[in-house]
Amino acid sequence: MTTYIGLSVNDAPVKLDYFVQEFVHRVVNGILLALRGTCEIETLQLSIDGDSVDINLNNAAVPANPFVSKIVKNTLFGMASTLKGVETINRLKIEIKR
Repeated sequence: MTTYIGLSVNDAPVKLDYFVQEFVHRVVNGILLALRGTCEIETLQLSIDGDSVDINLNNAAVPANPFVSKIVKNTLFGMASTLKGVETINRLKIEIKR
């Protein structure tokens, strides 16, 4: 069971209800499991700034080529853009702890 899911857009925290927390967790988990050499999330810090995507899964950096970076960015920006109070997205951070 996940104990914490945090999302911030442009350095401002976004309030997440239970549904959105679970949705974010499952989308991010699906993305990560599709990448070679990854595993279930214990801890995750994922940040997107411009075209830069940094993924730290269970205290290890996960490399992302330009295609992976682009699809991750577009997926997560699309998801976050529908949330209440979110407008233009320049930076996005997701933190998950189990």
